[in-house]
Amino acid sequence: MLKEIWAKLSPIGVVVLAIFLLWYLFAIVLNAPWAHDKAKRAGAELSFPQLVSDTWSQDKPKLPAPHQVAQELWKTVVMKKITSKRSLVFHGWITLSTTLLGFIFGTGLGILLAIGIVHNRAMDMSVMPWVIASQTIPILAIAPMIIVVLNAVGVSGLIPKATISMYLSFFPVVVGMVKGLRSPDAMQMDLLKTYNASRFELLWKLRLPNSMPYLFTSLKIAMAASLIGAIVAELPTGAVAGLGARLLAGSYYGQTIQIWSALISAAALAAVLVSLIGLMQRLTLKRMGMAA
Repeated sequence: MLKEIWAKLSPIGVVVLAIFLLWYLFAIVLNAPWAHDKAKRAGAELSFPQLVSDTWSQDKPKLPAPHQVAQELWKTVVMKKITSKRSLVFHGWITLSTTLLGFIFGTGLGILLAIGIVHNRAMDMSVMPWVIASQTIPILAIAPMIIVVLNAVGVSGLIPKATISMYLSFFPVVVGMVKGLRSPDAMQMDLLKTYNASRFELLWKLRLPNSMPYLFTSLKIAMAASLIGAIVAELPTGAVAGLGARLLAGSYYGQTIQIWSALISAAALAAVLVSLIGLMQRLTLKRMGMAA
């Protein structure tokens, strides 16, 4: 048992170790010019140990060292009250609210469009190309337009940001569900038709159960896309709360450690959300008698 666990974890550990080693190395390379310039102005020369120490402890480094990011995370996650505007938990909750609302909207829209595309040839020929074309528009270009238009009609607050999350998250759900709803083979379809099954019964008893593996795979991608949309949506709104706001504030004041801590927090949040969907997938497919 221990050997199996070790066999699974050791490759991951090697990759993580390699990432940290490269991270520390690039921190020295990228932060070295400032360290040399500071030493030159002081009329001194840096030895290699001094160079390493300086590049790993600068206040505003080009690339913060991993331990600097860890210290910032400890200060802003553990040491701050969750109601404090300096707490990453507070900002993470704001972004999470937008992410989940956009994810719900995107999932609902994606499933409805997929059902329409599968059952209606006109929608298949007309809507599907537009669904694909919609993803060619850069989200950074369309986000301010969505915010302005919705504000003009009196819609503000969480909804405009959730709309941008929905815009990114509905696409993988549409594509995955169309594939899943079309996955039953002709023999299965003909069998139910011989029992005089209606189109609704075909959908409910055959198409939807067969689409579950495709749906959950799409939901994982949609959740990550929804989080990206939530962060992007906070940028043009001038938000003062949320992980996007932390990134924006860090870029304004050159606080690279703050930027990296917000990025790591966003990545951790995405990992947790995707893992929860993966857990739901295993439980659901196991209950349905499918291999998870």
